[in-house]
Amino acid sequence: MNTRAAFANALSLVGAMLAASPTLAELPAITLNAGLYVIRAEVANTFETRARGLMYRESLGPNQGMLFVFQAVERHCMWMKNTPLPLSVAFIDERGEVVGISEMAPHTESSHCAAKPARFALEMGKGWFAGKGVRAGSKIQGLDKAPPPQ
Repeated sequence: MNTRAAFANALSLVGAMLAASPTLAELPAITLNAGLYVIRAEVANTFETRARGLMYRESLGPNQGMLFVFQAVERHCMWMKNTPLPLSVAFIDERGEVVGISEMAPHTESSHCAAKPARFALEMGKGWFAGKGVRAGSKIQGLDKAPPPQ
């Protein structure tokens, strides 16, 4: 293999690695609203980005989170493997109604599952939902702007 071809292969490999890593490649983000509160949510709508989630993330801004967009409406479960941040997760149905909220401890593999079928899960810093008065039955606006699941 000549030097030019080897360099092109190396660049392709680096590009693929960057594209697959949510911490290195920018994920799409949307603005959501929970009542008066504005949320900047990175969107995990592919198998790879949903599997990676917020793993290895060291910090989140005060109104920053991650929206998981699932292909099927069902009782999805989340875990905290390789995730150093304590998080809260709200499971949300197709109409934008919160169907349940769980508090999740860092670096645990316990399952946190939706109480009812959900299309979305929104992870925020631990206690964010409780601190803002968001609970089961609350509405999250802006979900219609989320890219479709892949």
